Amino acid sequence: SDLRQMLSTKSVENIQVLPFLTTNVNNLAWLGYGCLNEKWTLIVVNAIGAALQTLYILAYLYYSPAKSPVLLRTLLLLVVLATGYVTLLSVDQQTRKAGLGLFCSVFTISMYLSPLADLAKIIRTKSTRCLSFPLTVTTFLASTSWTCYGLQQDDLYITV
Repeated sequence: SDLRQMLSTKSVENIQVLPFLTTNVNNLAWLGYGCLNEKWTLIVVNAIGAALQTLYILAYLYYSPAKSPVLLRTLLLLVVLATGYVTLLSVDQQTRKAGLGLFCSVFTISMYLSPLADLAKIIRTKSTRCLSFPLTVTTFLASTSWTCYGLQQDDLYITV
């Protein structure tokens, strides 16, 4: 719905990029975790998710009048992700799996918390206009699905 709104209004007004940036980093991190653990469900889902999130961010950049802050946030999150990956290359396989799992869990939590960045604005204006209801529902359903999958796979990091 946010993408549809951007395309129809040719504007990013009332649309936040932070949830989509964190989701993209989250997808890329879980993609790495899936590759490391050879879990094809993680690989396929997160490869598709990363591609879609990247397209969303490119559309946001196209319609955004202030491109520098968006690019800076994007680069900062990618540097954090790359730093995490590079740091994990210097340790053994088991430690790498645990470290990347923890890294992914932290990003997942930040992704779910990112819409709260507008909490002060929501309280001040007494309006939830800047929150996407479809995104909220989808996030709830996705998190529930991943929790069930993590329990099934006996993988604490996915469960978190």
